[in-house]
Amino acid sequence: MNALKLSKEQQDEAIRTIQSYFEEERGEELGDLAAWGVLDLFMTQLAPFIYNQALGDARTTVNQRMASMEEDLFALERKLPKNSR
Repeated sequence: MNALKLSKEQQDEAIRTIQSYFEEERGEELGDLAAWGVLDLFMTQLAPFIYNQALGDARTTVNQRMASMEEDLFALERKLPKNSR
C-alpha cells in the first residue's frame, strides 16, 4: 500500500500549523526540522487510522445510498396482471 503523501504546499501549511499550535498551546517555539518530525509522526503513525475511518464512513454512506436506490428500483416495478403466465 502506498504511503499517504501531501503536496509541498500541504506540507508547508501543516508545518506552519504545527508550529503555531506548539507556540499558542504550549508556549514552545518549534523549528522547521522539529515540526517536520511531528508531521512525519502524524503521517506514518496516525494518518492510517484516520484514513481507514474515512474509508469506513464512505463505505457506510455508499451502502446506505445503494439500499435507497434498490428500494427506488423496486418501487418502479410494475404489477403483473393476475392471469399472465
